[in-house]
Amino acid sequence: MKIFDAAATRAALPFDRLISALERLFISGCEVPARHVHTLTAADGSQGTVLIMPAWLADRYLGIKTVSVYPGNAARGLPGLFSTYTLYDARTGQPLAQIDGDEITSRRTAAASALAASKLARRDARRLLVVGAGRVAALLPQAYREVLPIDDVVVWARRPAQAAARADAWRSEGLAARVAADLAASVAQADVVSCATLATAPLVHGAWLRPGSHLDLIGSFAPQMREADDACFAGAGVYVDTDEAARKSGDLLGPMSRGVLSAADIRGTLASLCRGNAPGRQSAEERTVFKSVGTALEDLAAAMLVYEGRA
Repeated sequence: MKIFDAAATRAALPFDRLISALERLFISGCEVPARHVHTLTAADGSQGTVLIMPAWLADRYLGIKTVSVYPGNAARGLPGLFSTYTLYDARTGQPLAQIDGDEITSRRTAAASALAASKLARRDARRLLVVGAGRVAALLPQAYREVLPIDDVVVWARRPAQAAARADAWRSEGLAARVAADLAASVAQADVVSCATLATAPLVHGAWLRPGSHLDLIGSFAPQMREADDACFAGAGVYVDTDEAARKSGDLLGPMSRGVLSAADIRGTLASLCRGNAPGRQSAEERTVFKSVGTALEDLAAAMLVYEGRA
């Protein structure tokens, strides 16, 4: 069995190739059963969530990812998410590779957001606001720059020191990056707002969003999690990565329960966008929203790219 550590996994997943690999598999499809979700509660009342996410192409590969999400890790100085990934031969069940799950998860997540933006954001979008300063947030400008002419990046985080450190890191990579002094004002100036947090209450408000903007919501994968208020969805073109988003994400469940949004209002999935079966942006002034909860299809596409070592 081959072992791909973090560095090897990262090197095998440049965003241009990864975005293309995701699009190809969204078009062709694979088997993706419902994920298993389990909550672990410690004696002190703190909780973590474990997800088990399989996907396969019956004549080629089977991949299984396990993810642990612990929001309280920030206080421990640890990332809130850890994951592992094992790739098998789907015909025999033989293990083929152990691949760094954190790199797969963070890079495919950023790549999926960029892929969606390539279908939904205005083609002249150049101002990107990143809400969050964690592992996925750190990758968003690089991914977005593969599909849009992003040349102005702003970051906001609950802890200003983290936002400052992230902006410094981006500037060292040659990006024009700065810290958002005021979140509402920065949202109002952004062409693309991308949220990658573990928030449980809205951070972005629809009243702040400018006409023609694109809102990318990454963090809310459970009913109790929210990054956007109801007004973000009212009057917007709403899209999801998979149909599972409407059943799992608090960002969608809340507005749907209050009649702001219905399942029929969701225009399409990332697969239907990639296949050309869903309408994209309707006008330059329309606001678009993309809500993702992640899918094992993306993990499998990334794992195959790592294992095969080719585009």
